[in-house]
Amino acid sequence: MSADTVTRRPDRRARATTGRPPASRPPRVPRALASKVAVNTVLAVLALYTLMPVSWLLIAATKNRRDLFGTGGFALGEFNLLSNLHAVFTHDDGIYGRWLLNTLLYAVVGSVLSSLISIAAGYAFDKYRFAGKEKLFGLVLTGVLVPGAVLTLPMYLLASKAGISNTYWALLLPSLVNPFGVYLARVFSEGYVPYEVIEAARVDGAGEVRTFRTIALPMLAPGFVTLFLFSFTASWNNFYGALVMLNDKDLYPVSLGLHMWNLSVAESPEMYALAITGSLVAVVPLVAAFLLLQRFWRSGLTAGAVK
Repeated sequence: MSADTVTRRPDRRARATTGRPPASRPPRVPRALASKVAVNTVLAVLALYTLMPVSWLLIAATKNRRDLFGTGGFALGEFNLLSNLHAVFTHDDGIYGRWLLNTLLYAVVGSVLSSLISIAAGYAFDKYRFAGKEKLFGLVLTGVLVPGAVLTLPMYLLASKAGISNTYWALLLPSLVNPFGVYLARVFSEGYVPYEVIEAARVDGAGEVRTFRTIALPMLAPGFVTLFLFSFTASWNNFYGALVMLNDKDLYPVSLGLHMWNLSVAESPEMYALAITGSLVAVVPLVAAFLLLQRFWRSGLTAGAVK
């Protein structure tokens, strides 16, 4: 008796007892496909959760004051975005534009200098040998463990003693120190700059400063952009430091200025629309920076993750 005949007997018996052929089993869903569907579902939920506040902000900024309080959060009202923008930039003699310029000064200048200092320090920790290097690097890393809010009050006292409180320097100088940036810069230097290239430059007679400026720094460009974006985002969103350091509203960054507008909503309800539209405008530079520089910081994160 062949194996084919044996395997067919159960089907004949089932057909004889029930009068119809046995039902076929439903095909099993491959485990890989099920995992992919689960992961995509989780990512879609997270993306929706992340985009909901931005979507609400975008919709709310297009409404007039009546629709803002009289319609649902995600319901569309009369399109009034241009009028809201005009009101934001003309209120109080255009103080919002000054806040934006102040924020650009704090974020751009401070981030460029902070990234350069971090890159130079990380390069030195990676490529130079000197006594106590690892202990000094460990001391730098202890700065990562200290929350920034804890240091704000001591920095304010130091700024008061130095006579720079309530000035631009009160926010610019603290932003230059970035222990985590030094750590990342050392990782970037290990991954991007081969030691043999530095030795070849020294053999050719190049000095240390020239070697760093003309050889190492161009190689570290993706790492520099990554550090710049991290520092730029932190400086742009710096609120507590500005709240402690500054008293003059002409020196406010946009985050602190919007907070002051929001505090006056109880007395002046029209300020609510200004605060919402101003928040939307404040988000645009961050989005533009990430979109324009994404090619660099993606490669920088990849190189920093693999030694």
